[in-house]
Amino acid sequence: MKKTRTTKSFVLCIENLECEDLEKGKVYRSLPDAKASREGYVRVVDESGEDYLYPESYLVAIDLPDKAREAMNAIS
Repeated sequence: MKKTRTTKSFVLCIENLECEDLEKGKVYRSLPDAKASREGYVRVVDESGEDYLYPESYLVAIDLPDKAREAMNAIS
């Protein structure tokens, strides 16, 4: 039986200049936001469960293995 992937995407923080809310090397859940994307931003959910916009140059989209994705989905 083929597993269905969730629509949640994940990003890795690679920079956090003047941005204390992001931690370099940490994986965050991202949400689709076409307008933000056109303006060079990514909508990211932080530890508080709230989502904020961050420069796309601070983040890299990543594809997680199924087990890691399941673990991240369980906590986010």
